Amino acid sequence: MSVTSGSAKWQGGIKDGKGAISTKSGALSDYPYGFASRFEGKPGSNPEELIGAAHAACFTMALSLILGEAKLTAEHMETKADVTLEKQGDGFAITAVHLTLNARIPGADDATFQELAGKAKAGCPVSKLLNTKITLDATLAS
Repeated sequence: MSVTSGSAKWQGGIKDGKGAISTKSGALSDYPYGFASRFEGKPGSNPEELIGAAHAACFTMALSLILGEAKLTAEHMETKADVTLEKQGDGFAITAVHLTLNARIPGADDATFQELAGKAKAGCPVSKLLNTKITLDATLAS
């Protein structure tokens, strides 16, 4: 079992307040976030982009494991996770995550690649955590 942590601080109201996000590793240390960075495109982070980064990283690592089990090794993989936040009733919900993968995997054919990428999408721990629609576009470079 592995346990790690992230933390957040907040000061003020929802629109005028300021927050700071930190991770145990120090990758983020009091990195700013707030209403403006979440809803108005202003500088700073937000929970959805952090979930997107975590999901992209988890999926890509899971695929690396699955490829290894199939005796394949990626030369290069790059995954983007688009996280959709929508207003629902009185609040908001993450309603979808769309993964876009571009990969170069010597010796892999597209059918095998699509099958293994689908297994990684379904099986990575972050996919299992998220209670939302997860879609995938996977492109294998020749």
